Amino acid sequence: MDKPCCTPRREPVGLPVTTIAQAASPRHKNMARLPGGPFLMGTEDEEGYRADGEGPVRAIRLRPFRIETTTVTNAQFAAFVKATGHVTEAERFGFSFVFEGFLSEDNARVSQVVHAAPWWRAVSGAFWKQPEGPGSSITSRQNHPVVHVSWNDAQAYCGWSGTRLPTEAEWEYAARGGLEQRRYPWGDELTPGGRHLCNVWQGDFPEFNTGEDGHLGTAPVKSYRPNGYGLYNVVGNVWEWCADWFSAGFHRTGPREDPTGPPDGTARVMRGGSHMCHASYCNRYRVAARSSNTPDSSAGNIGFRVAG
Repeated sequence: MDKPCCTPRREPVGLPVTTIAQAASPRHKNMARLPGGPFLMGTEDEEGYRADGEGPVRAIRLRPFRIETTTVTNAQFAAFVKATGHVTEAERFGFSFVFEGFLSEDNARVSQVVHAAPWWRAVSGAFWKQPEGPGSSITSRQNHPVVHVSWNDAQAYCGWSGTRLPTEAEWEYAARGGLEQRRYPWGDELTPGGRHLCNVWQGDFPEFNTGEDGHLGTAPVKSYRPNGYGLYNVVGNVWEWCADWFSAGFHRTGPREDPTGPPDGTARVMRGGSHMCHASYCNRYRVAARSSNTPDSSAGNIGFRVAG
């Protein structure tokens, strides 16, 4: 299941987790309000990864909830950092993972190769504000999703903003946009009528990305049309942290009413795929696809969306 093209992970170190006090007034006041109720979660699609635990299809019932229509942006995360002084885990570890094709010659020269997937590099000084390492910036990417945030960083943001991470079941229900058992938020074809509706890799992974969808790295959070519930970019662009611990099998016999995943684990669920996903290696940009990473891991294709 652990294909490093999705996201590489840190070796366990055990940095203390930062706790942030909740803001006096909640942010994210304009979330989509979803009715909940029954839906069919998971898939038995032949394109799915059985080892990831995408199936079986099961009937789930959710209570009503709210979820943000976009992932958290660089501008929003900057406001959080300014208000709280939060230092992300990428900064505390001193590095994060960056796709080699985005690196300057200087940063590529001093980065460390992830041997299981040499297109990933551990880059000293890469963090949310310097997404490709020293010399890079988010000045022109204020409305792009924040990246290089760990699950623990996302939790800290939620504590400050009066929100929470969605459960995996809530995320999938919201991503489906009211469609039942479709492969994507808009239907079963990736590019209906030749139109690109999400930001994923085109071309020959990892050597060449044609950018036919309009983006080589992250895209602004309101790129492409929203799904039936008004949510943007729920597949492709960046992986999105969910609240649950990851298990490939717990859901087979787990709760069917408002499930929250197993009681413990070593990795947290990520959903939605990213701009680095490609059908030849990791087509996890389907709504039922799953992945995971350790709660302190970060990379240039991991972000998050909040719920309430």
